[in-house]
Amino acid sequence: MAKRKRLAPPIAPYQDPGPAAGTPAKRTAPIADVAADAATSAALSELSQTLQSARDQGRMILSLPLDAVQSDYLLRDRRVVDDDEMDALIASISARGQQTPIEVVALEDGRYGLISGWRRLQALRRLQGPDGSGPQTVLALLRVPEQASDAYVAMVEENEIRVGISFYERARIVRMSAMNGVFDSEKQALREMFGAASRSKRSKIGSFVRLHAELDRVLKFPEAIGERLGLALVQRFDKDPQAAAQLRTDLREAQAVREIDTVEAEQAFLQAALTGKRSAAKSSPKASTEPVQLRPGLHLKEHRDGSVTISGTAVGADLRARLVAWVRDGR
Repeated sequence: MAKRKRLAPPIAPYQDPGPAAGTPAKRTAPIADVAADAATSAALSELSQTLQSARDQGRMILSLPLDAVQSDYLLRDRRVVDDDEMDALIASISARGQQTPIEVVALEDGRYGLISGWRRLQALRRLQGPDGSGPQTVLALLRVPEQASDAYVAMVEENEIRVGISFYERARIVRMSAMNGVFDSEKQALREMFGAASRSKRSKIGSFVRLHAELDRVLKFPEAIGERLGLALVQRFDKDPQAAAQLRTDLREAQAVREIDTVEAEQAFLQAALTGKRSAAKSSPKASTEPVQLRPGLHLKEHRDGSVTISGTAVGADLRARLVAWVRDGR
């Protein structure tokens, strides 16, 4: 009976002694090396193009130095930030890091213009310590708007979703963007930036555009004007062509005597002007203030019409001459 041939056990890779000493190692054919190099180069080129395309299309999150982002690149649609909201955002970023990237556009010299994310950028900057501690970079998506109006639309769309913008702030960005030539007209600015809003909402913003045009330079707290009050004021302007000019005059006079230094005071003033109570109060005589002693023998009395009276035993020819010279010379 023939003996069975015994099979040698398989050799594990680590047991393989390799080629015998003096035996030349097998080389891959040169054509195969060239093909492998070409395939690697093509793959790297394709990857590079893909990454560049993602970057250009705003699909890649970049890490940018905080001081490389220009926050005033666009006119902002929000001028007032609630302190409690900002404190909450700072606490969230401090605890969990920046969760949502800002949006920027590339400028010259390695700088970037902010499109949206102003509050996040400010929160990160406030977290920076004077000694250089804290965050030094901001996560950002690079956008490539075809024209300036596209950047404004992007800013407005994000803020409409993320934060409560007042009607006055919406109207301000509509009017200012048109004045700066971003849009051809206020109507186009309103239509482009708030195209997703209802027709009713756009109509209200349009009314506040009129309010901004009439009162922006004389109001201290315009963002606090609510929808009902703002629309009522515009209706008053439409009915009485002189109402806006009179209200501007009244506001300046009240501010001169520090009558409206708070949000509440300005709101009450506008309500009174709307109901006509302000006009009635102006027409009624007002008492003068109590005399104030400037020094012994010299008193000053201020009247509500703006005039003043100086009296007392110290008033003489010399004082009158000095007062006349002071007024005449403007010193």
